[in-house]
Amino acid sequence: MAVGDEVFGLIPFVHDGAAAEYVSVPAGILAPKPKGLDHIQAAAVPLAALTVWQALVDHALLEPGQHVLIQGGAGGVGSFAIQIAVALGARVTATVSTRDIGFVTSLAVGTVIDYRTQRFEDHVRDVDVVVDLVGGDTQTRSWHVLRPGGVLVGIAAPPDPERGAARGARGVFFVVEPDRTQLEKITQLIDSGRLKPTVDRVVPLPRAREAYEALEKEHPRGKVVIEIAPG
Repeated sequence: MAVGDEVFGLIPFVHDGAAAEYVSVPAGILAPKPKGLDHIQAAAVPLAALTVWQALVDHALLEPGQHVLIQGGAGGVGSFAIQIAVALGARVTATVSTRDIGFVTSLAVGTVIDYRTQRFEDHVRDVDVVVDLVGGDTQTRSWHVLRPGGVLVGIAAPPDPERGAARGARGVFFVVEPDRTQLEKITQLIDSGRLKPTVDRVVPLPRAREAYEALEKEHPRGKVVIEIAPG
């Protein structure tokens, strides 16, 4: 990359600056911005997409043809999880609220379960991988639909290792890390039309607090992006 190139990336968690006009980051963790995205769309990608990629590829060791259950498929991470799992050749089931059924269906998910009116245990079993973005009782119940040897990746909370051992399954919890090579693979999916970020809303930097409050009080569809005003 050269000075002036448009780039995107994940700022390391040990480094401040995600909500600031300027930030210094190691050049080695940045990747060229996908050509088909503007800066707002590109900003919605790295944290969520890298979380999903590392959950499915690095930790769950997902293989084509396996069945993935995504608990909470309409949010910022969940919407990426559906698309990336499909792109990796998985059969995907996602739980969502009633209002989001049409949205996740548009992401090419195989099966949609309305968690407000249905219990996912009544519809799936022998799942290879659960990506849990909800935690609590949902995560506890998820153990019962995993096949022996399956993997539960907890994004919202660490899985209980004792419950996993009782089911002959594996629980994983991790902190996402910057990775340029993985960003380049994610960019290939974006450029090929197989992955598209969804932006729920854009909030100006002076109102950044509203963005974080939205995550606490609402269930945004896709990502909430803080915009740095050009100047």
